[in-house]
Amino acid sequence: MELYYATKNYGKVQSLQRELEDTKIKLIHSPLELPEPRSDDVREIAREKVTFAYELLKKPVVSLDAGFYISSLNGFPKAFVNFALETIGIEGILKLCEDKERKCEFQHCLAYMDSNLESPKHFYYEVEGNLSFQPKGTMQKHLWSKLSLIFIPKESNKTLAEMNYEEFLEWRKIKYKDSSHYKNFINWFLEHNSKLKEEKEINT
Repeated sequence: MELYYATKNYGKVQSLQRELEDTKIKLIHSPLELPEPRSDDVREIAREKVTFAYELLKKPVVSLDAGFYISSLNGFPKAFVNFALETIGIEGILKLCEDKERKCEFQHCLAYMDSNLESPKHFYYEVEGNLSFQPKGTMQKHLWSKLSLIFIPKESNKTLAEMNYEEFLEWRKIKYKDSSHYKNFINWFLEHNSKLKEEKEINT
């Protein structure tokens, strides 16, 4: 089975690829220039992105959108992460949080579309944590956002960027053990394709 991933961010592709290692799903990177709808809802943005990608590719395709929500800033920067990083940057975000509560979370939404669906299917997941007081660690290939320098997952005392690759994989294994947007999607995708195969065999 082939599955396309519409994104220019190779870190996102690697994240899904790791989850597909024990399956027969072949992931194909499609670095399309996707639209950035004006919305603070990651579900809506992911749906629009994958709809756009499907219209171009006409292949089974996924696209991901992620938002970063800081409680003490009324959720800022929400789904406008790229804009925040390009303008005020990591240091600016930390400046806004001085003397404030540092609880924050990533919100992920993976959306999928193929010719058998009337509208995209989406899979949502949250990763809770806290902001560090300064950037820590080094950006690595498997990290897809500079926010990794200041995001400390709930299950750790290090930022994602402070973790070496083995520590990062161990954290993911613990965090995604029972459920994640990727795991939920893969389980659904395999069942979805199994049903389509059965229907095809019945009709032939």
